[in-house]
Amino acid sequence: MYYIGLDPGKSGGYAIICGNDLEAHGDFDKAEIISLFAAIAHMPEGAICCLEKVHAMPKQGSVSMFTFGENYGWLKGVLDAFHIPFQEIPPQTWKKEFGLNSDKVKSVEVCRQLFPRAELIPPNCRKPHDGIAEAILMSVYAQRKLSIPPTDFDEEHWD
Repeated sequence: MYYIGLDPGKSGGYAIICGNDLEAHGDFDKAEIISLFAAIAHMPEGAICCLEKVHAMPKQGSVSMFTFGENYGWLKGVLDAFHIPFQEIPPQTWKKEFGLNSDKVKSVEVCRQLFPRAELIPPNCRKPHDGIAEAILMSVYAQRKLSIPPTDFDEEHWD
């Protein structure tokens, strides 16, 4: 089973856990995501995604909120297009699983405890990327808490 965590924010990231393998990135290279999700969609193991359900926050600029909303909608569309089941989970819900609050540094610490070898520092950066850490934690949340919903298959229509 593939467990996907998506943090759609401007400095978000995505992570995929399958068995003992972890892949995580801090940028949204759209071509890379499409290619990756297309491959996952054809895997017999199946997949489920935890997509962080977030909303506008006070004092956020209209341009940043527009960009954020665009990323969020794009990710939902790609998941739908590849028939990858996902659940939108508010940050308070998945963070509660790990005893976290809004402190991004703590998210990085918890991620490092669970995945000491995970690469949290992107190329040309000096500090850990909290979007990668939180995406990893969301994929763990998916692994622990989410299940694939039943399909809408109706045998009567398949004679």
